[in-house]
Amino acid sequence: MTPRKEEKKQSAVPELQERVVYINRVSKVVKGGRRFGLTALVVVGDGEGHVGVGMGKSQEVPIAIKKGIEDAKKNMFDVPMNEDRTLPHDIMGEFGAGRVYLKPAAPGTGIIAGGPVRALLELAGFKNVFGKSLGSSNAMNIVKAAAEGLKELSAPTEVAERRNMTVGQIYGWSEKKEA
Repeated sequence: MTPRKEEKKQSAVPELQERVVYINRVSKVVKGGRRFGLTALVVVGDGEGHVGVGMGKSQEVPIAIKKGIEDAKKNMFDVPMNEDRTLPHDIMGEFGAGRVYLKPAAPGTGIIAGGPVRALLELAGFKNVFGKSLGSSNAMNIVKAAAEGLKELSAPTEVAERRNMTVGQIYGWSEKKEA
């Protein structure tokens, strides 16, 4: 294969987007003064239903972000999505003291959620979602709670298969009977 064909194959894979959600600076007092450390919370996603959350620690910002991106890529997961780019059903995600309620919205609504959760939903590829943070206001707990909620989502086809039903029967749609 020529190098140009390899480049075309690699570009067919959706490019991952990265977003730094939060950088926390902590200090430790030692004999000679203060030691500063940084923690970066990063979200990585392709906008097509694959998203990951990661955290990196270092004494310099770029290194912490780089470690966070690597961690997020390791922790990526798939998220089911409707044709309207919204959630299949309501979910409540919990992590530590953070609780996040996510609810599907009508087409054209947009993402109505706080900053940390908004970044996660946008990079996952959602377009119409309501989100409400309940409990903790800590960005790390909120993002991880939203991610836990998204991991619990199940697509209508999966539920129908599990119950030995059709998607129409689950939603209560009237099915046409053929004679």
